[in-house]
Amino acid sequence: MAFMKHVGKHSDRKVCVLFRQVPGEDHMCLIIYPETIQVVWQDAIQKVIESDVGQQAEQLADALHRSYLPDGRPILETLHQERMIKKVRTSDIIMTPNQASSIRLDELNKMLNEMKQGEDAIKRMAENDASRGMVAPEVKRAAEAKFKAEQVAQQSTAQAPFQATQSGALSDRDLAANMVFQAKKMEQEAKQMIAEAARMKKDAQRMDPGVVAKEAPSIVTESEPVEPQKKRGRPSKADLANAVN
Repeated sequence: MAFMKHVGKHSDRKVCVLFRQVPGEDHMCLIIYPETIQVVWQDAIQKVIESDVGQQAEQLADALHRSYLPDGRPILETLHQERMIKKVRTSDIIMTPNQASSIRLDELNKMLNEMKQGEDAIKRMAENDASRGMVAPEVKRAAEAKFKAEQVAQQSTAQAPFQATQSGALSDRDLAANMVFQAKKMEQEAKQMIAEAARMKKDAQRMDPGVVAKEAPSIVTESEPVEPQKKRGRPSKADLANAVN
């Protein structure tokens, strides 16, 4: 059984719905009564309704606006000029797409409007995602890795120590620059070690909440001999010199 849009009933009279909703008056619609129109016009309008253009049109008026009567006049404009278009309540129209189904026009409008709002929402979300530059996770991770690698390369280039000149000798300025570079490098490594130590302490605390620092085993290496505990006080110049060297 063929499905046919834009046709229905008003009471017991057949109608063709030109506009499902009147702009500014959603509870009203515009219709025509085919039985009040001369047969030649009825045939022309019925052909438009049954055509692919008519069935694909959201509003029948859009298809009629581009179609013509046998005498060459635009169908929609002629119906308006002849005062054959009527405005009635959508709740009074029963749409009959086929003989086995029917639905009130106001209910149909509600369903179609909700579907359209859902499609618009999906479209807006897609546009927003595109405007934010959202991409697949693997593409995003690759781009982030590339960016970090470039940043590291730039930093290494900017902080690279001065090299010896072609004569093989370094000036005092070059030596000083090398010392500054090494100092900064040591500071960065120290910060990383402190951060790693803090992380290890937190992990240890999560593993055993009762653990305390004094319970941690002491590790002594050959390169780091245990020295006797010294009294607190200001370090001597000799100690400072040894620490620097």
